[in-house]
Amino acid sequence: MLIRRMLCAVLGLALRVFFRRIEIAGLERVPRGGAAIFVVNHPNGLVDPVFILCHAPRAVSFLAKAPIFKMPIVGSLARALDAIPVYRKQDEGADTSQNRETFARSRQLLQRGGTIAICPEGVSHNDTKLRPLKSGAARIALGVVAEDPTLDLKIVPAGLYYTSKTVFRSAALLYFGEPLAVKAVVLNVEGEPPREAVNYLSARIESALRDVTLNVEHEQALATVARAERIFSAAAEDAKEGAPPAPSLARELELRRRFVEGYAFHFQHSPARLAELEARLCRYEEELREAGIDEDDLSAPRATPAMIARYFLTRVAPVLCLFPFAGAGVLINFVAYRLCNLLATKFAQKDDDVVSTFKIAAALLLFPLTWLLLAALCWWLVGWPLALFALVFAPLAGFIAVRFFEQLDNFVGAARAILFFITRRRFFKQLLVERRRLHEEIVALGEEAARFQKTAALTNVETAPTAGHTI
Repeated sequence: MLIRRMLCAVLGLALRVFFRRIEIAGLERVPRGGAAIFVVNHPNGLVDPVFILCHAPRAVSFLAKAPIFKMPIVGSLARALDAIPVYRKQDEGADTSQNRETFARSRQLLQRGGTIAICPEGVSHNDTKLRPLKSGAARIALGVVAEDPTLDLKIVPAGLYYTSKTVFRSAALLYFGEPLAVKAVVLNVEGEPPREAVNYLSARIESALRDVTLNVEHEQALATVARAERIFSAAAEDAKEGAPPAPSLARELELRRRFVEGYAFHFQHSPARLAELEARLCRYEEELREAGIDEDDLSAPRATPAMIARYFLTRVAPVLCLFPFAGAGVLINFVAYRLCNLLATKFAQKDDDVVSTFKIAAALLLFPLTWLLLAALCWWLVGWPLALFALVFAPLAGFIAVRFFEQLDNFVGAARAILFFITRRRFFKQLLVERRRLHEEIVALGEEAARFQKTAALTNVETAPTAGHTI
């Protein structure tokens, strides 16, 4: 248990460094006791199970593909984290009959009131939507409840949403949905639940996972939805007084889910209008790129001189004071940082879903090795006091460098926007006007889709057969 806690602490710290922001939503929906199965989407390699292991409010045993247990270091880590092997047909040399033992171990753990987690898609991927789910989660759940009908088993959907899963210092959301209850069924002579019950529960699991994930039919739709959400959120925040708070990732996900529904409606009913909006969104973003400013920077000129002075004194000046430490952090850690990127590119090739896995794995090896080598050099040249100082200073300076360049980038972006506003005020105002018009068009399209869906729902209710009708 102690080893598991230590590993989770190290992996959790790695996640906190890799992602600038991690948001957990829906924790109140997770049962604090009793048997539970977490079902998780799988867009980001080994990062996905690590998120559950580190941020679920309960200790979880993850079901992982059997080849992981044969990997050096990774296999030992999986066993230390109480993972359970799953034998898949596509894995070379796999004996799928061993899954009986996997299911038996899972059921025993659940019968003791424990928790397991499983990625029912079965494989990590780069698709813009969920892949068809495997039946393992449903079979385990139905099997354990059939053996003990008094067991109050819950299936908890857990959606993972990444703003840019391959990019260092991006953001991530872990979103827990409403738990599903499982009704007892009678097992067949082979000790398996009926196929109909498995299919029905699998469909419920898929529906629950869709409620906490973003599912888009193709990349073009995903890009359009992302652009629309950014403009909608930025324009909405512009309408508020004062500095807007950091946007919630849960709100961003929900907005994009709603935009996906609107996109699907207009793709079918008014494709020409949708195509026109897509073209306008692309032109708008191209103009921003040519100007060298981001969407968020358009709000910078609203700041008063007093606000700018306060921002400089409280945010910029302290950051600039850290420049010597940031410079030292770059000198010490740059080689390891570059090697992490190069190794991830080499080993991941074109599989974006495992890039961050390789980056984090390389970082866990290369950065501590860099700090130890620096400490050894200091010990050899000067002595152990400087070596101890180097062991503390090297990682601290590296993190200061990361934060320094993040804040510097924000400051430079805002300054560029203000300068652009002063030198090309007319064009800047045209961008703001176009953003407002795009926002109005997005709202209008959304309201039109909502009205249609509401009308369709009312029509379905009115035309539904009553209890006395024969169908």
